Amino acid sequence: MDKKDWDILNAIEEEKSLTKAAEKLFITQPALSYRLKHLEEAFQTKLFFRTKRGIEFTSEGEHLVSYAKNRLSEFQKLKDDIFNIGEEVRGTLRIGVSSNFAQYKLPGLLKKFSASYPNIQFEVQTGWSIEIMRLLNSSQIHIGILRGDYEWEGEKSLLIKEQLYIISKSKIRLDDLPQLPFIYYNTDNSLKRLINRWWNDHFSQSPLTTMEVDRQETSKEMVKHDLGFAVVPEICLRSSDELFTEGLSYKNGEPVMRDTWLMYRTDFLQLNIVKAFIDFLQKQRTVKI
Repeated sequence: MDKKDWDILNAIEEEKSLTKAAEKLFITQPALSYRLKHLEEAFQTKLFFRTKRGIEFTSEGEHLVSYAKNRLSEFQKLKDDIFNIGEEVRGTLRIGVSSNFAQYKLPGLLKKFSASYPNIQFEVQTGWSIEIMRLLNSSQIHIGILRGDYEWEGEKSLLIKEQLYIISKSKIRLDDLPQLPFIYYNTDNSLKRLINRWWNDHFSQSPLTTMEVDRQETSKEMVKHDLGFAVVPEICLRSSDELFTEGLSYKNGEPVMRDTWLMYRTDFLQLNIVKAFIDFLQKQRTVKI
């Protein structure tokens, strides 16, 4: 077995599909199937089988997957250690970032950081914060940037606080919201809870949901075409949107705020590249990220 085999087993275990695993690894499915067949011949046992839900591993296959994950983790640590020799900041920084922060804030931050440290590469994974937590817990990333409150055993520091806003094409009264079309978008549970808490604090009836879309940006486009209102975090607002916006507060006057957190394991501070990026983010926090 070599690293290609470890990558294949890991990808299949994550994707539960030979086709998706091949796409993830940028190889053809026949090439992937050939490697699997070679592994089964080498160990003289069946490693996986197909079900309606996708690919499942046999007991022998699960043991081999566990071995592959351990080897990949050790290999990554070896690379980190080698790049960390000396004082120069270099190597690959592995970051997991919530989708909204990745879209609106991350590109500028990475550009600015790489201007100071040109000998680095970025390995970025984006998704809902719950997915970034999974990557943090399994040490697949050095640093996580998450939105909402999550329990975390490592270091955790607040990056930004932002208010939630009502957006609509033209000016509306908050008291009229239960009678107006609400555009709902799929998002993580932490934001859903914030919106629901605010709504239930003001209204006894449910919102008049007329659309359910997959992305926040899609809901904004619907609002721009005067098809209803939406509730969004401040991070996604632009003056060029030309929308009516109003910051949300609870009845007691407290603004409805959403937190963005920086999370990492203290062990990773031994890596020059991780320490440099964390120091950089902490300095950016004193400005306005």
